[in-house]
Amino acid sequence: MIHLGTNPIAWSNDDLPALGGETPLAQCLTEARAAGFEGVELGNKFPREPKALAAVLAAHGLRHVSGWYSGELLNRDVEAEIAAMAPHLALLKANGAKVLIYAEVTGCIHGQQHVPLSRRPVMDEAAWPGFCARLTALAAYVRAQGLRLVVHHHMGTVIETEAEIDRLMAGTGADVSLLLDAGHATFAGADPVALAVRYAARIHHVHAKDIRLNRLAQAKAEDWSFLDAVIAGVFTVPGDGGVDFPGIFAALRAGGYDDGWVVVEAEQDPAKAHPFTYAKLGHANLTRMLTAAGYAIAAPLPVPVA
Repeated sequence: MIHLGTNPIAWSNDDLPALGGETPLAQCLTEARAAGFEGVELGNKFPREPKALAAVLAAHGLRHVSGWYSGELLNRDVEAEIAAMAPHLALLKANGAKVLIYAEVTGCIHGQQHVPLSRRPVMDEAAWPGFCARLTALAAYVRAQGLRLVVHHHMGTVIETEAEIDRLMAGTGADVSLLLDAGHATFAGADPVALAVRYAARIHHVHAKDIRLNRLAQAKAEDWSFLDAVIAGVFTVPGDGGVDFPGIFAALRAGGYDDGWVVVEAEQDPAKAHPFTYAKLGHANLTRMLTAAGYAIAAPLPVPVA
């Protein structure tokens, strides 16, 4: 059983608020549910108080999936990270999330439009063992709270390439899980199908982001910033680009990924890529490809009657 979710970043971009900044949260949630999605991840327009968040989602017939957490374990110890994470973790727990999305953002440049991706941070060799030990301890704490910590490899951060993902997985304990993002893997030159095969047992969340390969080639050749690549349309919904999603889903199915979320997280300029149109396309393509891989799709909640 697979649960289909989406991310509000197609309607309102967290990293570049000018993209969709005028779009109200209610429009995003109404259209996400109308497109057929069961749940939604958090964005910057959501209430951060547990009961208020629950009420907003319930009003639109949506489940809470999870939300991004910006970690800084390269700069602080586990106890300080736990303290910083506490409000976010409490929000996720209170609203039924099963995973906490962790991204190491120390020195990150993906939110800086003027900084090309070639200038992204690279972790010092000597820093890896300590970072992995702290991340393992943090993940064990999150697991004890009833959630899994899933690490989001992301362009413009210290965990971007296939080699860095491999290093992360080799250096951390089993409590550290992987969020497989097909689009970020492809952008970084990694093979998302190979990652799905290699780490199936530790993948506990999936972002289904496709890549327009012609835009990717231009972004690399001209050394664009991450946000300039987004604006130019490097990302799209699954089935609308060059990523081998049938191969990814076959590998995940064979590796035992079940009862988890597959989330469309495909940021585009909403002025160029109508969010509701692409939401419906992404949902339809995911349903078709996941069904072909042998998955059943969980039914969404009923739409509340006004």
